[in-house]
Amino acid sequence: MEKIKMTTPLVELDGDEMTRIIWQQIKDTLLTPYIDLNTEYYDLGLPERERTGDQITVDAARAIQKYGVGVKCATITPNAQRVEEYKLSQMWKSPNGTLRAILDGTVFRAPIMVRGISPVVKNWKKPITIARHAYGDVYKNTEFKPAGPGKAELVFTDPSGKETRQTIFDFSGPGVVQGMYNTDASITSFAHSCFKFALSTHQDLWFATKDTISKQYDHRFKDIFQALYDTEYKTAFEQAGITYFYTLIDDAVARVIRSEGGYIWACKNYDGDVMSDMVSTAFGSLAMMTSVLVSPDGKYEYEAAHGTVTRHYYRHLKGEVTSTNPMATLFAWTGALAKRGELDGNAALTAFAQKLERAAIDTIESGVMTGDLAGLWEGERPAEKVTTQGFLDAIAGRLDA
Repeated sequence: MEKIKMTTPLVELDGDEMTRIIWQQIKDTLLTPYIDLNTEYYDLGLPERERTGDQITVDAARAIQKYGVGVKCATITPNAQRVEEYKLSQMWKSPNGTLRAILDGTVFRAPIMVRGISPVVKNWKKPITIARHAYGDVYKNTEFKPAGPGKAELVFTDPSGKETRQTIFDFSGPGVVQGMYNTDASITSFAHSCFKFALSTHQDLWFATKDTISKQYDHRFKDIFQALYDTEYKTAFEQAGITYFYTLIDDAVARVIRSEGGYIWACKNYDGDVMSDMVSTAFGSLAMMTSVLVSPDGKYEYEAAHGTVTRHYYRHLKGEVTSTNPMATLFAWTGALAKRGELDGNAALTAFAQKLERAAIDTIESGVMTGDLAGLWEGERPAEKVTTQGFLDAIAGRLDA
């Protein structure tokens, strides 16, 4: 058949280790046979980040700003061991962090649900989407370990040189101190992204912090969300038949466990980090989780929510065949292709992405899956554990049909 044409490039961000191998397998098996794939390619593998002084990551982010949609493979955020392994000149920052900072985006993560693999929380019937603020807080903190007695203070100096001081604690012995921050601009962008995403997906939006304890820091988030909702989004939400409400984070946890799902749960940076892992694990697997970074001005970067699957990569280098789950990486591609089609008015491209997702889910629901899911399988027929390539081939067979 004639391949589907693309009018605007998709920004393609390649990655590291096993996910880099799977990235190419997906392209070869499920994309290029059907699509005249048009991408602007950036290699975010660690060797190329080292060679370019990480400028390649900045260039990729700028390309997403230009074209509007990107798709990213999982990448390594190096630690001391990785610096030695890859002979790096320095411990390069997280590419995801760089992309989030430049795009000013919010991360939305939701589970891929299939029949035959039930959530641990039995009343969860619909996906729960975690909206994670991707800036500041503990991830941009400044830390100090007092060696002995002394007074720790917060000091703010305005442009005129005037100082405002507040005592944090009078230490009588050793301890630890941490300072963190956020900005009204970033919180506002976070709120805009959440409200717009809720409207685009027709889902209720919950927002939760701990403003009863953090009466200024967390309360600032609450106030900005409420002000934006009241002045810019309330009418649109009412017309769409969806709701927004704020609650304390501990109350939100109780509500989430009792719910059937089907909403967006917006969280500050650390809360979103922890809760997205909790939700993904309870639904089954991080490899069954979609992830998209959305900026308030409508730029999208789709990615896998998990890491580079290092253990499987080392086995691959030994010539061993692996059964690595490619679903999150595949759904990064389908999400980006569907959005590219939507923005370009390319109905054929969007329809292809939707059919590919359906073929992938149908493959698992037929009992064919990778090893990580086989132990969770509750279907009528026994699970058929296949290799990564075998799983992609099975999807291709269903897609052709």
